[in-house]
Amino acid sequence: MIQISDLSKTTELHSAEIRAAVDRVIGNGWYLRGKETQTFESQYADYIGTKHCVGCGNGLDALTLIIRAYIELGVMNPGDEIIVPANTYIASILAISRCGLRPVLVEPSIDTLQMDDSRVEEAITPRTRGIMIVHLYGRCAYSELIGDICKRHSLKLIEDNAQAHGCRYGAKLTGSLGDAAAHSFYPTKNLGALGDAGAVTTDDFEMAELVRSIANYGSGKKYVFDYRGVNSRMDEIQAAILGVKLPYLDSENEQRRQNARYYIDHVDNPNIKLPTIDYWNNSVFHLFPVLSPRRDELRQFLADNGVLADVHYPIPPHKQACYREWNDLSLPITERIHREELSIPVNNTITIDEREKVARLLNEFRPH
Repeated sequence: MIQISDLSKTTELHSAEIRAAVDRVIGNGWYLRGKETQTFESQYADYIGTKHCVGCGNGLDALTLIIRAYIELGVMNPGDEIIVPANTYIASILAISRCGLRPVLVEPSIDTLQMDDSRVEEAITPRTRGIMIVHLYGRCAYSELIGDICKRHSLKLIEDNAQAHGCRYGAKLTGSLGDAAAHSFYPTKNLGALGDAGAVTTDDFEMAELVRSIANYGSGKKYVFDYRGVNSRMDEIQAAILGVKLPYLDSENEQRRQNARYYIDHVDNPNIKLPTIDYWNNSVFHLFPVLSPRRDELRQFLADNGVLADVHYPIPPHKQACYREWNDLSLPITERIHREELSIPVNNTITIDEREKVARLLNEFRPH
């Protein structure tokens, strides 16, 4: 079967270096808050183009730590609002509500699948303190309009960069476009650990120090607790593994982009809406999302022919039971995306023959 993500193949690409890195950590006998994490933080900050990187436990924690830090700085308070795309993964929204702030949902564009920047300003109220952009599926969600809105309204720009490691906006990378950015290194990400890990990147020294302290039980000095913190730390093994994989990220992203470009150039089926060339120019294709009104039939057709596709995501956040207060909301564009989206294998381990097979099957699909 051709898979969305084959983690055994992904790991095998760097297995010798990964084993050596893990052996080094085991031999050192230091497993948290050590040299491996410090080295990766420095390397990743240099790569992203920010002054600071702070490792943490996972991507949700990274987002939450950013908002917690803004609360401690007095920039935000419980009851304030953060604008967020309505069609994001639930973690983006959970981070906001976990901190006692109110997520304000904004519809996406059907062409980019990112938050529609023309709808953002109308969502601003006197309680708005920030905008969270989510580089969903690996596509850059930033626009000059969003940046301008943040400046004019004195709003913090937070990036959820969980799915877009290495994505470019002009000369800069996502993760360096806003005031602070959260990164997830979940194993299936473009830069993935062999377990959970995350990070915060920022140019703000005070933000970085607060995030590091809050993530360490609220302590910046041993046994001294200035904040009611949490335990969210990147372990040394994951840091060492990420350090092995980081130098390969750009070339592996380029392979994803070439696979995506092949689909764009060779698939032509009126029953399937593909990403555009403009989309391709601004994406590292963590996922290759297509839309089809017969999504479930398409998914089954592919599976019957040896291709495993997946849905990201079947239920939009405002229809989830954990946000019952939103269940009656009507967000038609978001709902269409969640009803029609199907992710096609695009990862850097698929072969030329496999991508040709996927393209052929997409062209052959005819709904009943």
